Amino acid sequence: MEAVPAAEALDGHKDRFDLGVFVGDLSLDEEVTSDDESLEGLQKELDDCKNDQEVANILANGIKLREYTKGVENNIRQIELDSIQDYIKESENIVSLHDQIRDCDNILSQMETVLTGFQTEIGSISSEIKVLQEKSMDMGLKLKNRKAAESKLSKFVEDIIVPPRMIDIIVDGEVNDEYMKTLETLSKKIKFIDADPMVKSSKALKDVQPEVERLRQKAVSKIFEFVIQKFYALRKPKTNIQILQQSVLLKYKYTIIFLKEHAKEIYAEVRAAYIDTMNKVLSAHFRAYIQALEKLQMDIATSTDLLGVETRSTGFLFSIGKESLKTRSSVFALGERINILKEIDQPALIPHIAEAKSQKYPYEVLFRSLQKLLIDTATSEYLFTDDFFGEESIFHDIFAGPIQVVDEYFNAVLLNCYDAIGIMLMIRIIHQHQLIMFRRRIPCLDSYLDKVNISLWPRFKMVFDLHLNSLRNANIKTLWEDDVHPHYVTRRYAEFTASLVHLNVEHGDGQLDLNLERLRMAIEELLVKLSKMFSKPKLQTIFLINNYDLTISILKEAGTEGGKAQLHFEEVLKSNIAIYVEEMLQEHFSDLIRFVKTRPADETATSSERVSIAEVEPLVKDFASRYKAAIEQMHKDVITSFSNFLCGMEILRAALAQLLLYYTRLTECVKRINGGSALNKDLVSISSILFEIKKYSRTF
Repeated sequence: MEAVPAAEALDGHKDRFDLGVFVGDLSLDEEVTSDDESLEGLQKELDDCKNDQEVANILANGIKLREYTKGVENNIRQIELDSIQDYIKESENIVSLHDQIRDCDNILSQMETVLTGFQTEIGSISSEIKVLQEKSMDMGLKLKNRKAAESKLSKFVEDIIVPPRMIDIIVDGEVNDEYMKTLETLSKKIKFIDADPMVKSSKALKDVQPEVERLRQKAVSKIFEFVIQKFYALRKPKTNIQILQQSVLLKYKYTIIFLKEHAKEIYAEVRAAYIDTMNKVLSAHFRAYIQALEKLQMDIATSTDLLGVETRSTGFLFSIGKESLKTRSSVFALGERINILKEIDQPALIPHIAEAKSQKYPYEVLFRSLQKLLIDTATSEYLFTDDFFGEESIFHDIFAGPIQVVDEYFNAVLLNCYDAIGIMLMIRIIHQHQLIMFRRRIPCLDSYLDKVNISLWPRFKMVFDLHLNSLRNANIKTLWEDDVHPHYVTRRYAEFTASLVHLNVEHGDGQLDLNLERLRMAIEELLVKLSKMFSKPKLQTIFLINNYDLTISILKEAGTEGGKAQLHFEEVLKSNIAIYVEEMLQEHFSDLIRFVKTRPADETATSSERVSIAEVEPLVKDFASRYKAAIEQMHKDVITSFSNFLCGMEILRAALAQLLLYYTRLTECVKRINGGSALNKDLVSISSILFEIKKYSRTF
């Protein structure tokens, strides 16, 4: 189809072109001679045909352009004629197609009309939907507001309305679990009326408020009578107060809360009634318990039971019965009384059971029992009042009476108490009770326990000073007995000191240690004075050794806590044993000892100091003749002089060892004398002396 214009162009200008235009350099054969026709665009078409393959083939075969053009034109005409025939054959179909297109056009026109109308209707519906949407939003907001109003209104109606059932329960119902729940509901209504300012301005309040007030008054009246009745039940004899509190009163705890919130004056009356009731009940219980304990008390010490007071002046020799002897032995010795500190957590004594068994106890046992009952009762009451009333201060009002009862009894007993060990035990008991209350985290008795502790220490100091002064001011003549064995005052002191040291081990009270040091100095001074009552120095030394040894033994029996006192007495015992050994040897071998001590122990003696046979011969012969008898006599003296056999054996061994040392120095002196070998037959061998020492050591 594109070759047609080109052919027509070539046909129109066939006289003016040569075939050389399309080959090689494509030069023109003929020049344009006519100026009538325009050749504008021809060059462009020629350039386009230059690269055309078909044109190139025609030119290459030498075909004339005009002929080829004519052939092309003929072909085109034939094709055109054929096309016309085809159209003529299909004319009916074309007409039918035309009719169909026209019908479709009509249908589409109708559809356009319908769609245009539908579009208009849709626009109208969209406007209506917007209106409906606005109405829906408005209705939703109104519904939300109405629901909020309904909620508040229903809450208001529910809070302010007084149901008939509530009236029936408050007015005619019994105080039980249902009554408690109804009381809580009434309390909420009262709070609602009082708290919300909008309620006070409502008309409904004018109708409801009088009824609510009458219900409040009726509820207050009923629960007042109910609670007071329960309080009075506490006053009945043999009532278990703690069970009644836990199982009954705490069950109706809300009645107190209601009174505290809505009837403060009535609550004050109820509070005062409970305080008065429990004050009297507990005071009576403790008073009765104290009276029962008094029948169980064992008197341990009186004002005359002191360390430095002679036995005869206390009437001890005239006391009869094993119980009295046992009691007297507890004045200065701790003994089994220490067990009370191991029974701190045990329940309080039941007096009528102990009385039925005819049992008696030192006061510290009764003291522990009374204080144990007090702290347990106080703990229970403190926890109950805090839970039931919600006040800790009410406890102190309740326990003012019971504590006063206990205080009066305690002060009366303490005023006449001269049992220093018992007082120290009570101090330790109070300390343990303070720890118990601390572990329980109950602070209600802190001030009371501190006060008791403060009362005990001055009394202990006063009684201790009585013992101390009894030693310092002791009558030596009345205390002295012509007996070298341990004095009873020494045993008292040792037992007394060991007891206090034992009780002070875990506490380390420095003031008590100072007082014990003062007591040690006093007893030591007294023993020295008593020893001087003996005429012989040997007897004085024996007396001191026996007393020091007894003191050390008793302190050791109390444990390893003898402390400074034990160490001191061990030192003075050691020094007195050395003195006694010298005195005993002087009694039997004075010449031998004097000779040995006046002669040097080495060979540095001058000629004037040298010993002759005449000087030593009597000593050697005298020793050989008497040493066995002297050793036997020393053995007898030790046996009769010292109460402690072990101590006596140690003293005898020390004496014999010292004797052996003296005799050894004598034999060495003999060996250095010219001609001293002549005395060898009279010298006693060392082995013989050792044999005698072992012999008496075995029999001791």
